[in-house]
Amino acid sequence: MSLETITQSIRAKMGDDSGLGATLKFDCGSDGVIVLDGASTPNSVSNTDMDTDCTITVSLENLKAMMDGELNAVSGFMSGKLKVSGDMSVAMKLQSVV
Repeated sequence: MSLETITQSIRAKMGDDSGLGATLKFDCGSDGVIVLDGASTPNSVSNTDMDTDCTITVSLENLKAMMDGELNAVSGFMSGKLKVSGDMSVAMKLQSVV
């Protein structure tokens, strides 16, 4: 699954009003970024890098596994497959969004 495919999937799940109320970035290193802007109305999802309230550093492969329900975000965090910086409460709201 490509970065663009995952971006489209997140965009569809987020909709116009996700309830996230903040900005969050998935940083997939050299594969690129996915930025969720849940603070604006309507909400938006893009691949344009910017400062966000929370950043989740994760490989594209592990992000795909999270989106497919094969990797639980909490167990991924505990096992070091993803790292969270910034506002942890934003990351915790993410499960209800995607």
